[in-house]
Amino acid sequence: MLLVRCRFLTPASGPVAGKWELSLTDALGPYLSYLECCGMVEGCPAGSCPHPKGAALQAVGVDLDGSANCKKKNRMSQPILKAVVEDKEKFSSLGRIKKMLKGQGTFDGEENAVLYQNYKEKALDIDSDEESEPQEQKLDDKVVFHYKPLRSTWSQLSVVKKNGLSEAISQEERKRQEAIFEVISSEHSYLLSLEILIRMFKNSRELSLTMTKTESHHLFSNITDVYEASKKFFEELEARHQNNILIEDISDIVARHAGSTFDPYVKYCTNEVYQQRTLQRLLATNPAFKEVLSRIESHEDCRNLPMFSFLILPMQRVTRLPLLMDTICQKTPKDSAKYENCKQALKEVSKVCSQGARKMERTEMMYTINSQLEFKIKPFPLVSSSRWLVKRGELTAYVEDTGLFSKRTSKQQVYFFLFNDVLIITKKKSEESYNVTGYSLREQLLVLPCDGDEPGPGSSPGRSAPGMLHPGRSAASHLFRLLLLSNHAGDRVEMLLGADTQSDRARWITALGQDSDRQHTDRTTLAQVETIRTYTAKQADELSLQVADVVLVYQKVNDGWYEGERLRDGQRGWFPSECAKEITCRATLDKNMERMGRLLGLETNV
Repeated sequence: MLLVRCRFLTPASGPVAGKWELSLTDALGPYLSYLECCGMVEGCPAGSCPHPKGAALQAVGVDLDGSANCKKKNRMSQPILKAVVEDKEKFSSLGRIKKMLKGQGTFDGEENAVLYQNYKEKALDIDSDEESEPQEQKLDDKVVFHYKPLRSTWSQLSVVKKNGLSEAISQEERKRQEAIFEVISSEHSYLLSLEILIRMFKNSRELSLTMTKTESHHLFSNITDVYEASKKFFEELEARHQNNILIEDISDIVARHAGSTFDPYVKYCTNEVYQQRTLQRLLATNPAFKEVLSRIESHEDCRNLPMFSFLILPMQRVTRLPLLMDTICQKTPKDSAKYENCKQALKEVSKVCSQGARKMERTEMMYTINSQLEFKIKPFPLVSSSRWLVKRGELTAYVEDTGLFSKRTSKQQVYFFLFNDVLIITKKKSEESYNVTGYSLREQLLVLPCDGDEPGPGSSPGRSAPGMLHPGRSAASHLFRLLLLSNHAGDRVEMLLGADTQSDRARWITALGQDSDRQHTDRTTLAQVETIRTYTAKQADELSLQVADVVLVYQKVNDGWYEGERLRDGQRGWFPSECAKEITCRATLDKNMERMGRLLGLETNV
């Protein structure tokens, strides 16, 4: 809840000829969109106008009288007043309203601008179907406004409210218009944030002097191309919106841009891992970079938001667009051509970074790993368009040496590169060099439990089984057996392996095992969690998450890791449990499964 103390102002004499819109978005933060007031009554004393629209509000801290004399220092954050000409014609039919609404722009100015970091899409709140209009409550000389997180809505547009357009159409069509408009308004907000990222950070000469060109490229990649793609997309959306406030459809625009214009997103998403590593290293080891960056972030144009919040916006945008299009699908009659067009657009936009970027990243990763391997045995042709890395990491191998009079167990470190079809066993020489000692096709691998050890993957996290391990035990406790039915030489080899943590053991067993049982899992029986904090995958078997992502949970490990399936694209992986909260509402769980069915074309039991 946001309290706004206001006082009333009226002109000294004479009628007020026009309406005034007061933009307080940036003055009062992301929870207040704008106040729209009318001066309609002549000669009303200040503070006592009987007409509900007979006075203009002035919020504390915004000088209306002197606003005309103030120099506009920041074009995106300075509160201003603008006149809106009063339309005197009364509309008597929906057809006349449509005709008069053509050509009226909504995003011509930036005084109502909300950065994408503060923009809350209604489509991300699957339970929400209510109006987002602020509720007014008067208490003595105060006016109290209850605001939810800011959402720009179609119904709140001045031209819609002024002409009573919401009442002239059906409730179902109004909801569809809201969903369509949210795609446009959120793209506008996103575009403004990208402009700040480029102008304030990427183009900062002072910041560029604190790092190398390679580091700068890793940080910003092709963000300028991403900006241009967003600009083209928004301009076409806005042109259709200006042509008619009641938009028939935008599916053709979305599908066309997703299939071609959005190509720069693939490259940008592929660079995400390098971007995160570079930023962390610069902040930790480069004082000059950290000092300049802090100074830029404190600039009023950046609204005290960190650069990182700008850098991750393209990833957030391509993950949210499918959800926005899915909402339009929900609001569109299923027996109409519009519904089929919307489904096709949803399919196209879902591919942008879930498939294209992943394929490119996998190919680049294969070439990198191949250059780091030194085969001491018969070489294996590693690089293939159909091969990708599943998991990599170091394990402790326990080798039994049989002497003349006794047996002795020794330890040695092995480094595994597990791909979707083959396991490469190496010894690590350095961070970029590995000696290959063996390999085996994945179909020849069999994971075996160790007696008295932890329960295997898929066991209930709520049950306490005999021998269950907890964080803090030695690496030797986190054991499992790996049987190579036939290795590179055709030999049968059994390995006793130890992991450093309980979750690492569970992750290796899951990765090395076969997924045939998982394919038959009834998803409606799985727990669901909602992401509350962004997480960027650090390893190949991890899952990157954006805020509001929904994940189906397959495994929970006691030391704080979950294995799950991302609802929006079916991607599987591990993530820290602290990044998510469990969803318990039955209606929400069912709606999520319905949405997953639409996004992935899966058959569910809901």
